Formats: sequence, C-alpha cells, structure tokens
Amino acid sequence: MESRMSSQVTPTTISNSSSLLRDAQVVLRIFDHIDNKTTDLGDTVWTEPVANYISQDRLDAELDLIKRRFVVFCPSLALAKTGDFVARSSAGVPLIAVRAEDGTAKVFRNACRHRGVKLADGQGCKRALVCPYHGWTYGLDGRLKNIPDEDGFPGFESNDNGLVPVACKEIGGLVYVRQDNSEAATLVDDNILGLIPDDFELIETTETDVEANWKIHLESSLEGYHIRSLHTKTFYPRQYDNLTVVEAFGENNRIAFPYQTIEKLRTKPRENWSTNGCLTYVYHLFPNVVVSTFPNCIQVVALEPLRPNKTRQHSYVLGRGTRDDDGKPDAMRQSILEGQAFAKTGAVEDLSVVLSAQQGLNSGANEHLTFGLFESAIGRLHACLRDEIG
Repeated sequence: MESRMSSQVTPTTISNSSSLLRDAQVVLRIFDHIDNKTTDLGDTVWTEPVANYISQDRLDAELDLIKRRFVVFCPSLALAKTGDFVARSSAGVPLIAVRAEDGTAKVFRNACRHRGVKLADGQGCKRALVCPYHGWTYGLDGRLKNIPDEDGFPGFESNDNGLVPVACKEIGGLVYVRQDNSEAATLVDDNILGLIPDDFELIETTETDVEANWKIHLESSLEGYHIRSLHTKTFYPRQYDNLTVVEAFGENNRIAFPYQTIEKLRTKPRENWSTNGCLTYVYHLFPNVVVSTFPNCIQVVALEPLRPNKTRQHSYVLGRGTRDDDGKPDAMRQSILEGQAFAKTGAVEDLSVVLSAQQGLNSGANEHLTFGLFESAIGRLHACLRDEIG
C-alpha cells in the first residue's frame, strides 16, 4: 500500500466553530498535502466492538442520547412560510415542526390529545393542524381550538390539552429539537455554525430506509480512504484518494474533501480564492446528522436509528436557483439537480458496502472493527458516544 504520512500535527481539537480554519487556510493545507503526498492523521487507531452495532441495549442507549441532546430535526428552509410543517419521527418518537404565525419554529409531539392519532405525515402547509380521526383542530401555536360536538366531553379543559411542545431552537439555518427536559438534558451550543446561506431555498426532500446500523451508514461519510477503491469511475477521477483535512469542534467534525479543480487556485490571488466547486465540506453534527457542501448547494442528512440493523435517512437538498415564469427549473437549479444526480451515483456505491458491512457484522469474523489514522473522525464519533453513554 502506498505510504501516507502527515506533515501536519494531529488535527487540532477546538471548542467552537469560530476556531475552524478559514477557507484559504484549508486550501493551503490541501496544497501542502498534494505536494508532499500526505494527509491529516489522527493520533491513535480506534477499535470498536461489533457488539455496539448489533446490540439492542446499545441502540436504546443511543436513542436516549439523541432524545436528551439538541439534534438537528430539519433545515429552517423546510419551514419557509407560515403553516409549513415537517412531520417525521426522531429516536422513534413522532414529532411535527411548524412555522407559527409569529414567525418562530415550533415543535410538538405529533399526537392528538384525544386518541393519540398523528396530525400529519411528511411535509406540507396548513392553516391549522386537524386530526384526521375526529377532526380535533389545533392552531399553529399548538393550542386546541376546536372539538366537534364539544358537549360530549363535559369538564374537558381545552386550554390544558394543547399539543405537547418539544424544546427547539433555530440556529444557523437549522431547527434543533430536544425531547428530554430533565436535568440530564444537554443544552445546544449557541456558537454552532451558521451553515445555510440566506439566499438558499429548499430544492428536494427524500426519505430512504437503509438495512444497516446508523453508525455503519454514517462512517462512510467521514473518511476519504476508500475513494480510489470504491469510487473508481465516479468520485476518484475528480477527487483525491485518501487526502482530507480533518477538524474537530466540540463533539463535531468537519472533513474537507478536495476536488482536482482546486489546482486552479494556485494561479489566482489568494483574496480571490473560493472553495465552491473545489472541495466538499462534510460537517458531522454529533451524533447523527451530516451537512455536506456541494457546488451551489448543501445537503442536510439526519440519520434516524430504527433498529440495530435499520436506519431511516431524511435528506434535504438546499441551494441557489429559482424557477422561471413557466415553473421550469432555471439553469442554476438544473445544474444543482444534475450535480446531485452524480452525487447519488456515488452514494449508491457507498450504500453497497454499507449493506455488505452490516452483513459482515453477523458473520462472526470480527469481535471489533478497526479504524486507522486516516479515519480519525470516525474514531472521534465512537469516543464521544463512549463518553456520553459510558
């Protein structure tokens, strides 16, 4: 195997997003790696027990962790106007996020106070949230506004039976939720990155079930050691194999994956450098969300663990570009959609090995999985899970 050493010290652990390298610093670090055939290295090899991927007890502990932390639920752009909603489950609990009339994002447990039926599924826009079972109606602020034939419920206090709220915060273009309000709950870091530009819009939303553990799925996004082997005809001709810049902020990671087009910056004044079209940043927002930058667009992926061997992937594509007067995609939007189609081709390749790795867990061949110095972001994921769960 080709030797890969790092001319850099171990990627610096930093406490907040303001300490992340600036784009120009990242580019210079990439040029150094290209010229010296190096890459960022972690300081230790990590071994993770296979039991942590197949144990229901471990999954239950991870779900409890997701509930007690502020985690990304959806992009703010999915709630662009009053009445917009996103209804999906998180850690097995049905939730609904809505844009209230006062302009704020609100999140509720998605269950009617009458018989517990969900008020909505998926995405849409409503002036009120109406239970499909008996027509109980709630305002966008969660208040119970109408009970058909209310005289059949003597003594029932409507004011005390609005939708049950869930703590939420809207930071940097993302809506965060925390289901656990106990003293053990984790507060959100208000210094979290502002990742979504103001001039972006929601372009595409998808939901996919993957027959694999959520961590196996996530790990495929956090290293570039596999680019040449797996993406021989897709990413490798355009990117570099096993060349990344890895940074940590809090329990989160940012990994820079350069494209070969970055070479064009060498001849440009540094003040004119732009990383758009020259690299992908992958932000891992601990524990289960990935935000990835692509040319003129951003993808937000929330991984919802369903079972030890099943994960639901909620994906949102955001980008510049509008539709013309006929409602057809303009050139920018079309370019984004074409770029996403290419990215999905590579994602299919990732999925094939994710499913294969899941099957390999059941073979009994390994008691643990090994993550090398090139895979330091994955080691940090597992180290942070260990520290949080015990």
